[in-house]
Amino acid sequence: MTSVPPAGTTRWSWARQIPLRRFVRTESSGSVALIAAFVAALVWANLDPDGYAHVWHTEVVVGWGDHVLAMPAVEWINSGLMAFYFFVVGLETRREFDVGELRERRRVIQPVVAGVVGMAVSAVIFVVVAQSVDAAHGWGVALSTDTALALGVLALAGPRLSDRLRAFLLTVLITDDVIALVAIATVYAGDVQVVPLLVAVAVVLLVVVLKRLGVRSGLVYLGLAVVAWLGLHDAGVDPVVIGLVLGLLVLARPVSRDRLEEATDLFRDFREQPTPELARSALAGVQAALPANDRLQDRFHPWTSFVIVPLFALANGGIVLNADSLRAAATSPLTWGVILAFVVGKPVGVVAGSWLVTRLSRRRLRPAVGWAAVLGAGTVSGVGFTISLLIAAIAFEGPALEQAKIGIVAAAVVASLVTWLVFRVTALLPTRRRARALLGDVADLVDLVEPVDPERDHVRGPAHSPVTVVEYGDFQCPYCGQAEPFVRQLLADELDVRYVWRHLPLRDVHPRAQLAAEAAEAASDQGAFWEMHDLLLDRQEALKPEDLLDYARELGLDVPRFAAELRRHAHADRIEADLESADLSGVRGTPTFFVNGRRHRGAYDTAALEEAVEAARARAYADGWQPARPE
Repeated sequence: MTSVPPAGTTRWSWARQIPLRRFVRTESSGSVALIAAFVAALVWANLDPDGYAHVWHTEVVVGWGDHVLAMPAVEWINSGLMAFYFFVVGLETRREFDVGELRERRRVIQPVVAGVVGMAVSAVIFVVVAQSVDAAHGWGVALSTDTALALGVLALAGPRLSDRLRAFLLTVLITDDVIALVAIATVYAGDVQVVPLLVAVAVVLLVVVLKRLGVRSGLVYLGLAVVAWLGLHDAGVDPVVIGLVLGLLVLARPVSRDRLEEATDLFRDFREQPTPELARSALAGVQAALPANDRLQDRFHPWTSFVIVPLFALANGGIVLNADSLRAAATSPLTWGVILAFVVGKPVGVVAGSWLVTRLSRRRLRPAVGWAAVLGAGTVSGVGFTISLLIAAIAFEGPALEQAKIGIVAAAVVASLVTWLVFRVTALLPTRRRARALLGDVADLVDLVEPVDPERDHVRGPAHSPVTVVEYGDFQCPYCGQAEPFVRQLLADELDVRYVWRHLPLRDVHPRAQLAAEAAEAASDQGAFWEMHDLLLDRQEALKPEDLLDYARELGLDVPRFAAELRRHAHADRIEADLESADLSGVRGTPTFFVNGRRHRGAYDTAALEEAVEAARARAYADGWQPARPE
């Protein structure tokens, strides 16, 4: 039996909004899984401390013949599985650099400096406080923020309009991760063996060469990743760093329209002759038509969020809590060094670093978010866990390790509460001041290359509007038809929204789309574009030439003139101009929406579009938009 989307959703959005998939795709739910695993570790360690320690310190041997590698189970998780976690972090970071907020390289400087200063201030505070108990060598514990937890806290406690804040925070976190991983690989490494280290470096260079040669075999890269991991391990360097390095090498730029059309041709060949050989060709073509970064994130992100990171928390979060351990932690400079480093050092450093760059550049380099958001990024950076526990396990042992863990957990709780308070206070500000405090005064990056021209474009809605929604659509595309009721509802609900339609007939899959677009333009010549537009989307199953002529009669158009323009394809150049503008803006499918020039990535039902419109409206108010005065 075929599932049918419930009323009020599109099939596209519904497929991503059923409970399990929605749960998998939200950072907040990933954080819930991590916290649940940590609580389970606490309960287990306190009910059966010997059993907990026995399980995670049991030696696990992997290998064949004389080539074996033996490590405790917890070390396999910390050095092995966590390398995979950092691979996914690297993928997301590369995506931001290729198609996200950080594709304008100037915007990288602010959060990188903020992250570096935040780490420096945290490390100094830790050393000053903890040196009295000879624990200053563990300063690395106070360096890194837990990416999954911090983004989860931001999703739960931060503002809805947080895409730019998320990109800013992600850059701060990646800076933390890179420097912390470098510290693990150098300061906290044992005696480094040069030859295995050179082998690992050579493997990374080989990966770069193979990528340039167009090699796409996942098994090849997996094998090379394992060799690089073993090289770093044998060199005495914690191999988790290899995951981040390899993730950063995976491009996220969209593929060309030609590649998509090739995938269509391969699938058409398979449809005509459904053989195993053509099935493999079609599958390979479809996969090649999607950026490798997108494909790998979609495949692996659920595993890292709901298996690897919670397993890490379960293996490392077992803190024995009793009156003696809590009393020792409460009076320990080590514990307080960790707490103060995260709760005070991080926000002070992040804000100070951002202010320093702004001041020294004479405001040429400003945060891409407002100062309240910068402060929120600083406070949520105090949520340390993953790498902090890794370094704590390397730097300390016995009671000192327990005290460091308690400090890490306490700091995460306090930092989360302070983050919620920062954004709660910000939410009480008047609308315009709140928008400026969260979004700042740096202009948005624009994805829409060809700006809206009211003299040329088809525009619906008020001319003077804070929000403009542009849709690239195809009259035969079923997804465009499903999206249309939501667009109409949006225009009915949001009276200050301007809507623009641009043509993108997918001629390789929709043979009647081109003529339908030309019919809309022929109707436009007679002042009836939107009437024809609505009819075409309402009656997508009937787009033959005779159907188009019937619609012209129904609208009372000059049918002979209309038919003549269709026969000679009088408006083909107009359609081609829209296709070229779509290519310039990286549009590959339909429907594709742009909201105030920013590409809308996500569902296109009413709720998702209204949220995007709300964010764009806030940005417009922050930029000083004013309603038109009545004449």
